Amino acid sequence: MKKFHKKPSRFVKQVCLRVTDIERSLQFCQDIVGFKILSQKGREVILTVDGKTPLVILEEPDRVLPKEKRTTGLYHFALLLPSRTDLGSFLKHLLEKEYRLGAADHQVSEAIYIDDPDGNGIEIYRDRPADEWKWSNEEVKMTTDPLDGEGLLAEAGDWNGLPESTIMGHVHLHVKNLAETEAFYEKGLGFKVVTRYPGALFMSTNDYHHHFGLNVWNGEGAPAPKEDSAGLNWMTIVLEDEAARDEVVKNLQEMGASVEKNKEIVITADPSGNKIHLVV
Repeated sequence: MKKFHKKPSRFVKQVCLRVTDIERSLQFCQDIVGFKILSQKGREVILTVDGKTPLVILEEPDRVLPKEKRTTGLYHFALLLPSRTDLGSFLKHLLEKEYRLGAADHQVSEAIYIDDPDGNGIEIYRDRPADEWKWSNEEVKMTTDPLDGEGLLAEAGDWNGLPESTIMGHVHLHVKNLAETEAFYEKGLGFKVVTRYPGALFMSTNDYHHHFGLNVWNGEGAPAPKEDSAGLNWMTIVLEDEAARDEVVKNLQEMGASVEKNKEIVITADPSGNKIHLVV
């Protein structure tokens, strides 16, 4: 499955979240999710699974506000586990912790859903083999069926935190309008629609089931949250090389999107205000 999260695919590698209480969020990320601390400086913590790769960054701003409802921003970020056994172990861990969860079988994957203390959604999932995914007219079939929890628990082992090969599988966002969002991610960033769902669409590169989920479930025309409210600060998209990034920058500028260079990072934002760092 790793071909979908390495070049020449384009994919999300990291997310940065604003939180209202860094110590509370850190405890949750370690005890419930199973992250390790890569580095900590004041009210910023970089989290990892392998001891070297940043996956999630937590920041507590000076005047942080609670997460706003009915706005654009993060629906969930999704951590992709290497195996079904790992997902079963995580489910067993959550049940032992008596932590509230949701779950679904999407045919392409099996997923567990939890919220962090600020209400940021997190999906932890495992993919079925790509040759089992069903495609028709260039769209992949995804459903929301009940999860086989008993089957997962039967395969569960001991939980020792997130496996070292866990990666950022995808990000799902609340947006204000699907048509303009589709144009931005397709014509600007080079992703294509692989399935449509009521009020949502899913986009990817290299025929993954989705690197992005995008929905208007918070309402058509939903406003962006306040700058200092808890939620998504930014996310990182990895592009193939400098030439690919130059092309993306050109496309974004032609569309009238904001583009700014900060050291080795190009910063832009989608039409709903979701901030994106473009790296190679």
